Amino acid sequence: MTMHSEEQLAELRRGAHEVLTEADLLKKLKRGTPLRVKAGFDPTAPDLHLGHTVLLNKMRQFQQLGHNVTFLIGDFTGLIGDPTGRNVTRPALTPEEIQANARTYEAQVFKILDRERTRIDFNSRWLGALTAADMVKLTAQYTVARMLERDDFAKRYKANQPISIHEFLYPLAQGYDSVALRADVELGGTDQKFNLLVGRALQEAYGQEPQVVITMPLLEGTDGINKMSKSLGNYIGIAEDPDTMFGKLMSISDELMWRYFELLSFRPLPEIAQLRASAGSGRNPRDIKFELARELVARFHDAQAAERAQRNFTSRVSEKAVPTDLPVRVIQVEAAGLRVGNLLKAAGLATSTSEANRKIDEGAVRIDGARVTDRALTLAPGVEHVVQVGSRRFAKLRLEQKP
Repeated sequence: MTMHSEEQLAELRRGAHEVLTEADLLKKLKRGTPLRVKAGFDPTAPDLHLGHTVLLNKMRQFQQLGHNVTFLIGDFTGLIGDPTGRNVTRPALTPEEIQANARTYEAQVFKILDRERTRIDFNSRWLGALTAADMVKLTAQYTVARMLERDDFAKRYKANQPISIHEFLYPLAQGYDSVALRADVELGGTDQKFNLLVGRALQEAYGQEPQVVITMPLLEGTDGINKMSKSLGNYIGIAEDPDTMFGKLMSISDELMWRYFELLSFRPLPEIAQLRASAGSGRNPRDIKFELARELVARFHDAQAAERAQRNFTSRVSEKAVPTDLPVRVIQVEAAGLRVGNLLKAAGLATSTSEANRKIDEGAVRIDGARVTDRALTLAPGVEHVVQVGSRRFAKLRLEQKP
């Protein structure tokens, strides 16, 4: 995409919370050479969700404008644990957990980014090679006083809550990533502003031109209140099946829908403005939300899956019917059968047996249309069942005896 530098700047402002600084970015764009753009992701959970894609969408935008993008997997910084927004020290993950999660990230990012124009890197490549002397030099570039300017550290210090020395290393390590990659631009959420600015300071200390920092808003989850997070259960995973993704998108409020359009849709802003105007003129917001859900499901699956998910949603929610095209999944069980809670977990309809039992107690579980009330219900092999959890999740399961 060929654009003048001023046009690029206007495009890159879309959805951004802050650009530090616009004058620096314009100066870099005017040089006419591709910029080195990075965004880092610590692989602390196996799946990416729509909240992560706010950054990925901005990276894609840079790619379309002809710039070079690095998707940086923080396999080294993930071992430290990002203290951002924490009031206690974050538990560190094992190297095995980090590597397993990193592999899933690699498989998921190309649902948005151009595979041929994306560089994937791991910050262990340079951080793991730092000697003790190198680390001393790095820590000498920043003061404790400046670290304590950071909001979460300041609150913990004031409350006499412990701050481990290794937590001070996290923003330094993330900042050193920008030095190692000679980044022109770094992207991050608004909660990462302190870390991103450390990168600017370290680049100057190491004799480099400081990067431009672009912070992106934190996407609210389906509850419309909290930042999208798997731990809060308000997330929409980009690897989730089309029906689940479509149903979750349709569950967001009408007001939150516009936030999702702005941060997640690839539609031009004037087109989104027209949709908003049509809602103000009486168009049913549900129909507009259908357009958002179709766009996002098609992006992470395909257009046919999106259309099918809408039909299933309409049938399921509006007509309270079971989808007719459920694929059959085989679950192997012992001859004595399997308790319903364990079956829900095995089928991926619950993350744990405790969650499954809670859903049973809430009356949210049906098997072949009948509500399940007994946690001890055991299903025998040799039978096929349609299992429903809540209003959106269905599965057709064939129970077969283990050999």
